[in-house]
Order: sequence, then structure tokens, then C-alpha cells
Amino acid sequence: MVFLDLNLRWNYLPDLYLGEVETWDHAEEALKNELNRFAGEGKWKINAGDGAFYGPKIDIHVHDSINRKHQCATIQLDFQLPQRFELEYTDTNNQLQTPVMIHRAIYGSLERFFAILSEHLKGKWPFWLSPKQCCILTINDKFGDYANDVCKTLKSEGFAAHVDNSGNTIKKKIVTAQKSQYNFILVVGQKEVDKGEVNVRSRDSQMLGTMKVEAIVDMFKDLEKSFK
Repeated sequence: MVFLDLNLRWNYLPDLYLGEVETWDHAEEALKNELNRFAGEGKWKINAGDGAFYGPKIDIHVHDSINRKHQCATIQLDFQLPQRFELEYTDTNNQLQTPVMIHRAIYGSLERFFAILSEHLKGKWPFWLSPKQCCILTINDKFGDYANDVCKTLKSEGFAAHVDNSGNTIKKKIVTAQKSQYNFILVVGQKEVDKGEVNVRSRDSQMLGTMKVEAIVDMFKDLEKSFK
């Protein structure tokens, strides 16, 4: 999965805070343990005094392809509001307990996150996330029906497939599809129609040869399952 580099920061007790220091100590220790479990000891940074006024937090910064830093996700523990609202629940031992509130933003702003990701990937989306997973190109327009049948099969499996049955030369169609950043380019001509196959290449011009449509569906499903 080609994504952004993560940088985890632990933010603890600010100058102005709610609640007791003992409660903060307990919350901070819980977050430290989770950071060690997730990232490994020493693989996260301390940001002293930058916690929220109601509890410590983990900020997740991402670094893009030119090493710019963006804060996206944050996870914050809040022991204060449940106490102030006198919230309680009954545990498995039938005892009343005060819950802990977790504030979290997974992406920050979703639109901003996708803008960062789009720029980072430079339009080359991984297959599982791509809006242009494959384009079926015809050698000439008499193979349009077969290309449409292939496209319909792929779409029925949930893939983003398109057809280019224009009057352009096949070379021009391939160049256009590559510039459009389709993950895979499927070419169909008389040989492919006769054998019920398509000729497959990646957007980086890796030639995969001829394949049955069923085999392409299996390959695409594997790519999605493995987040590639």
C-alpha cells in the first residue's frame, strides 16, 4: 500500500487543564502504552504541554512525497466530561463505573486529506483506491461490442472500467490511457476476440500478455484484497 509516512506525537499535560493530576497521570500512561504497542518503544515523539485541556492526546502527522508535514488524525482521552456529566455504566460485575470518552478524528478534514493524498500520489492511485482501474482499448471500432462486453463483466464485479472505441490509432489510445493514469490497459483485437481474451499491460508499460477475462477478475480481486 503506497501511502504517506506516519509520525506519531504524544501530547500531555498543558499549563491549563481540568481535573486532578492523578487522573492525567493514569490517562497519559494508557496512551503511552498504546503507542508502544502500536508503533514500538522509542518510535514516537513527545510533544510536552500540548495536550487538550481535558486530556492527553495522540496526534498523527503525515509526510508527503516532498517531506512536507501535515497533521491529520488525532485521538484524545477525556476523563473529565464523563465525571462532570456524572455518566455511569454497569460493568460485568454489576458495579457502577465511570466511562472514558475518546475524541477522535481519523482524517481531520476528509477533503483536505484527499487533497494531500492526491498530490502525494501524483495521480497514480493504487488499484484498490483508483477511480480509473482499467481501460479497454479497441484496435478499431469493429471490436467495440466485445470491448463493451468485457467492460460490463468487470463493472458487474465492482471494478471501475471504461472503453475507448474512438477512431484514434491504438498507439494514441495507449498513450492517452497512460496519461490518464489507468492502472491497467486492456487491448482487444481479432486475436483476442477469437480466443475470448484481452491483452494486458500496466500503466507503467509492463506487458502482462493475454489473459482470460475471468483471470483478470481474479487478479483485480487479489489486488483489492491486498490493498495494492
